[in-house]
Amino acid sequence: MEMTLQLTIDCSDPQRMVAFWAPALGYVPEPAPEGHPSWRAYWEAMGVPAEELPPGAGDLAESIVDPTGRGPRVWFQQVPEPKTVKNRWHFDLKVGGGRDVPLAVRRERVDATVARLVDAGATVLRIKNEPDAGFYAAAMRDPEGNEFDVV
Repeated sequence: MEMTLQLTIDCSDPQRMVAFWAPALGYVPEPAPEGHPSWRAYWEAMGVPAEELPPGAGDLAESIVDPTGRGPRVWFQQVPEPKTVKNRWHFDLKVGGGRDVPLAVRRERVDATVARLVDAGATVLRIKNEPDAGFYAAAMRDPEGNEFDVV
């Protein structure tokens, strides 16, 4: 039996999260299954009751996929309650190249990614600058407040 991995992230606005996280991770919005113009049409064809489909649900992609097929599918599940506490998981966007890359180069790469993500709606929580330890990273929040790091 084959297993696939999906990461499900609760949120209030799935399309906003798709618009942010697809380019942040190098993913693409997941197209509706073949023969269906939208995910909503697919779910309706499967018999999902209308009361389980909030207005707008499935009209646009609510999940993203790795175009190379290596990474897990990420589904942004609409929920009514807001985020209230720190996440117990987070993404590390490893853009620096690792410790074999000079710290100055890693810092430039991290800063460029941070700037791009801020333009896309993220906020910087703090910069972790520890040159004596050879470490530079940024702690950030996505548009709905979920924490992640750029390393």
